[in-house]
Amino acid sequence: MSTPTQQDSRPAVETMTLANALNAGLRRSLSEDDSVILMGEDIGTLGGVFRVTDGLQADFGADRVVDSLLAESGIVGTAIGMAMRGYRPVCEIQFDGFIYPAFDQIVSQLAKLRARSGGRLTVPVTIRVPVGGGIGAVEHHSESNEAYFCHTAGLRVVACASPDDAYWMIQQAIACDDPVIFYEPKRRYWDKAPVDVSFPPAGALPLDRARTVLSGTDVTVLAYGPTVRVALDAATVAQSEGISLEVIDLRSLSPLDIETITASVRRTGRAVVVHEAPTFAGMGAEIAAEIMERCFSSLEAPVQRVGGWNTPYPPARIEERYLPDIDRVLDAVEITRRY
Repeated sequence: MSTPTQQDSRPAVETMTLANALNAGLRRSLSEDDSVILMGEDIGTLGGVFRVTDGLQADFGADRVVDSLLAESGIVGTAIGMAMRGYRPVCEIQFDGFIYPAFDQIVSQLAKLRARSGGRLTVPVTIRVPVGGGIGAVEHHSESNEAYFCHTAGLRVVACASPDDAYWMIQQAIACDDPVIFYEPKRRYWDKAPVDVSFPPAGALPLDRARTVLSGTDVTVLAYGPTVRVALDAATVAQSEGISLEVIDLRSLSPLDIETITASVRRTGRAVVVHEAPTFAGMGAEIAAEIMERCFSSLEAPVQRVGGWNTPYPPARIEERYLPDIDRVLDAVEITRRY
């Protein structure tokens, strides 16, 4: 990143919602790099459905914060062409379930161009995706589709879970020369927490590193995006029962920070993976396989997975029965402790 702007005269730590932290991170990237362009449906005048881009078009102009047509394939396809000409486009997919019309552009073009060109071309495109359920939305608005893109070589896939990470991770994603699928947990947009806006950042991890958000000794709980808070709440309940959970926010789903995962599991001997997506062929399956291959001699129990059921996302009135909650996490923890 370039020399800090006038924004650095602000206090080093500010309390922000996750949505406001993303806004501030996008603002900083726009300020520091003229090649950064935002594109998406209703992101300009409206400021986005979740107001993440609120005020940015007014400050940076309609040629840098672009209200696009309702055509996800067109948004991503245009961004690929712009990236090949030296821009750093940031696309907003309005809701997670709207990304599928752009699937071919993402997996057949965006993910492949660097390898196809023998490294001569880079396509630094960031695709922002509000992800997950819990907001009472209608069909196609509560998907957890990260496994599709983690399975695609050539893409980085990351998920922020806190305002501080949202602020720094979005800037790191934009500065990255690889294409990045950037998941934002929509039911956490209004969560508030301190954000370190100092430069260089005091606590910002590299984009591909996991974070141990709570140290523990009995069971490792691995989560990302919207389920990190669920894991932390479960740890609070478990602590009252004399059980110490170590909670790790994966942050990067592709690549995985295997070193941090395995170091924790070797200490605790037990692991539970939590995500909103169905468990079948999901991230939990890949993580469980990695743990089994690398930590087999340290495991005291099979790795447990807690996720959505193997069904289409249900109507809003019963979505709480679908989403992983504290009780389901604690049930999985109890299963690991029976061995």
